[in-house]
Amino acid sequence: MTTATRAARAPRARAAAPGVDPTEAAIDLACRALQLPTIRQRYDEIAATALREQSSYKHFLADLLAAEVAERGERRKLRLVHEAGFARPKRLEDLDYTANPAISAEVINTLADPAWVRAGAPLVLLGDSGTGKSHLLIGIGTAIAEAGLKVRYSTCANLVNELVEAADEHHLSRSIARYGKVDLLCLDEFGYLELDPAGAKLLFQIFTEREERRAIAVASNAPFSEWKRTFTDPRLCAAIVDRLTFNGHIIETGTSSYRLATTRAKRQPR
Repeated sequence: MTTATRAARAPRARAAAPGVDPTEAAIDLACRALQLPTIRQRYDEIAATALREQSSYKHFLADLLAAEVAERGERRKLRLVHEAGFARPKRLEDLDYTANPAISAEVINTLADPAWVRAGAPLVLLGDSGTGKSHLLIGIGTAIAEAGLKVRYSTCANLVNELVEAADEHHLSRSIARYGKVDLLCLDEFGYLELDPAGAKLLFQIFTEREERRAIAVASNAPFSEWKRTFTDPRLCAAIVDRLTFNGHIIETGTSSYRLATTRAKRQPR
């Protein structure tokens, strides 16, 4: 690109409106052109701090750039969590571990670190209804998204329905490839409903696409021995169990519903 071309593409300085500092107008224009919204909003504040602390020009520039980087990081976190499609907001720090001693805070905190996701390891959360499986699934998924990885949440039934529709509309390969690209796939309500053989095979394709490359986390209220009710083909069921347990993490949340216990405690007269 020639110097003349760059000059033609550069934002042209405009005369500042009456009463507007021309330097501030130039800064505003440049920040808009370079897409630096945080610097545009905070340069005056950061300049005042630099003046008060007698910072060097380099330190002032570093502070400006650090503010922009930090804000972009926060926006990216919000975007990744939003794109995950969680059914409701849940965070690990909001989980009451005292309500369910079966859940180890130490173990769960290790799963908030994305190392296991980058390794493509599976995670299985097993336990009765009300024991915190969905909270853990969404909370872990949120932590992984905030760490900068791509996460997608769905119920098992919704994913199968989506795959069936994709097959009917002749773009199944595209849908499977899309799910193959996310770093962590979170499947809730796994094993709740019996799947027809065609739907079960489509779901298996997702597992095969991600095997040992991309992580899958599932939450189920049924033990492995009862998954044959969902996957009626014994061989298919065995293959899915194998893929979800090989080098994976298995967390058992127990049988005591703390949701029910909380409800009963609220109803007791004081």
